[in-house]
Amino acid sequence: MARPDLWQDPGRAQETLKEEARIRRELETLTQLESEFEEIKLLIHLAEEENDLTEGEALALRLGQVRTQIAEVELARILDPEDNRNAIFTVNAGAGGTDAQDWAEMLLRMYLRWAERRGFKTELLDRTPGEEAGIKSATVAVTGENVYGLMKAEMGVHRLVRLSPFDFNERRHTSFAAVFVYPEVQDEQEIVVEEKDLRVETFRAGGHGGQNVNKVSSAVRIYHLPTGIVVTCQNERSQHQNRIIALRILKSRLLEQKREAEQVEKDKLYQKQKSIAWGSQIRSYILHPYHLVKDHRTDWETSAADKVLDGDLDGLIRDYLLKH
Repeated sequence: MARPDLWQDPGRAQETLKEEARIRRELETLTQLESEFEEIKLLIHLAEEENDLTEGEALALRLGQVRTQIAEVELARILDPEDNRNAIFTVNAGAGGTDAQDWAEMLLRMYLRWAERRGFKTELLDRTPGEEAGIKSATVAVTGENVYGLMKAEMGVHRLVRLSPFDFNERRHTSFAAVFVYPEVQDEQEIVVEEKDLRVETFRAGGHGGQNVNKVSSAVRIYHLPTGIVVTCQNERSQHQNRIIALRILKSRLLEQKREAEQVEKDKLYQKQKSIAWGSQIRSYILHPYHLVKDHRTDWETSAADKVLDGDLDGLIRDYLLKH
């Protein structure tokens, strides 16, 4: 940062400043944890000498908070440098009709609440509503530290078992929805998309009717011909803005494809995209006849399904990342 030519490349300078801030935060966290731990050890020793049970309970609480912070530091250490990116994720309804579309919206809410809990910023890029309820799909950009590294643990098919609110006979239904996560492109030159490789279509944005339905063809669908990737954006009223956002999503998907190709030891993204139905789920959320959330990749489970659906995902994410 002390180099006089730092700002000759403003983009590189901004990245350098961000990296310096990240390292400074890490050092401050480690220093604070070390200081807190030493203080707790001293206070425990004094409490034992005085046989002070009340002080012991307070110190146990502080020690639990330190454990939580250490777990966060351990998690950050196992992430790759490339994981410190913002992310774009999509939720798609699968098998299950209206129930699946409602389930997709429940997942969307879960991730938005999780991001809010962690202080991440979210931006809804695209949302296609279901015919009766819920959503067919939604795309969201999430901004924050290590967002992609954390959210990649959620990529896969999610299964819900519950009494259907859309079945007059109140029978138990199983629904599926898929989550895909892509790292956001940080540098415009990182992924270059040629205009000749694109086919762009415009159409009217969907909705339930009324005054909010666009009367002009402002929605944009882009086909990337070399890869077959298709992205859609209809959230903005301007066709120009929808095109910009669609290209942003496309570049993120191309970046993820590039990363998968470079890391041959991992399954390629499109090989992992199984049908959004039976036998392909990474996690089950059971709300009837009992409450249980179980990750089939790690066997991590909890009966606190309501808390998980309200965004309490850190335990699931941490367990997956520590084991993979």
